[in-house]
Amino acid sequence: METETLALAQEIDFSLLALFARATLTVKIVMIMLLVMSFWSWAIIIQKHIMFGAAKKEAGVFDRAFWSGEPLDELYEKIGPEPAGASEKVFASGMLEWRRSHKQDGALIAGAQARIDRAMDVAIARESERLNKGLSFLATTGSTAPFIGLFGTVWGIKHSFEQIAISQNTNLAVVAPGIAEALMATAVGLVAAIPAVVFYNKLNADSERIQTGYESFADEFATILSRQLDS
Repeated sequence: METETLALAQEIDFSLLALFARATLTVKIVMIMLLVMSFWSWAIIIQKHIMFGAAKKEAGVFDRAFWSGEPLDELYEKIGPEPAGASEKVFASGMLEWRRSHKQDGALIAGAQARIDRAMDVAIARESERLNKGLSFLATTGSTAPFIGLFGTVWGIKHSFEQIAISQNTNLAVVAPGIAEALMATAVGLVAAIPAVVFYNKLNADSERIQTGYESFADEFATILSRQLDS
């Protein structure tokens, strides 16, 4: 009897495609949903790596230009009022408000320092929103994918027990395929969740580091303008 059962089990195809094909409709929907979440997560991860790399490079180039000793007015004229880089946008927003704060006779309008700080804060907030866009999806995938996969597993095991009850047979050849199909849903959920959690933590830390760089530059730039205001 055991030899016959093992022979029947060996004849069953346990490949991933076969397990998916034999799964119930509900389990199939769960696995497809998890695969889509995994694909979208990897698309965000790759896109953010490229974006953050470009942001770090742009910040380094701008810092060298800013601290090169070139007059700020000339640097502003060079990059223009609508630059492409994030660091340049923070600088341009401060310089634009600085110029708007001067009257025609050269005197400064009251409250210039506060307006300059606010303008740079708005620019930083916009760049922060752009950097963090999509990271919430990684966090959601990392926290929900295992539970979605577990739901598919529970549903698959429920279906397996129903088939056992109908056939009134608990042989390995009857039990194993259904349980394997059910556990596959949890496996797919973990495959989607683990990279999402790992890269969310890394990308979130990189984003905060870049934002801190923008804020530090804004503080240094505000200090320079403050000296000119006091003089």
